[in-house]
Amino acid sequence: MIMEFILLLIIAGIAGSIAKTLVGFKRGGCVISIIVGFIGAYIGTILARELNFPDLFSINIGDVTFPVIWSIVGAALFVAVLSLFAPKNK
Repeated sequence: MIMEFILLLIIAGIAGSIAKTLVGFKRGGCVISIIVGFIGAYIGTILARELNFPDLFSINIGDVTFPVIWSIVGAALFVAVLSLFAPKNK
C-alpha cells in the first residue's frame, strides 16, 4: 500500500516535470511537479474521455491506473494556463 503510493508520487512527479519543461515553467520544485502531475492526470483523463481518444500509455499500480501520456498533456495545459497568471520574474 505504501509502496504503491510512493510509486504513484514518483510517476506523477516525472509527468509534472516533463510538462513543466515542455511549457518552460521554472517555478516550484519536486512537490509542485507532483501536484502538477496529479492535476494533469485528472485534466488529461477528462479531455481524453470527452474527445474519445484512446488510452495511449498507462501504468497500473495496484488498483490504480495512471495515464502517463494524458497526464503530461493535461499538466502541460494546466501549467500553460497557470503561467499566464503567474507574475514574471525580473
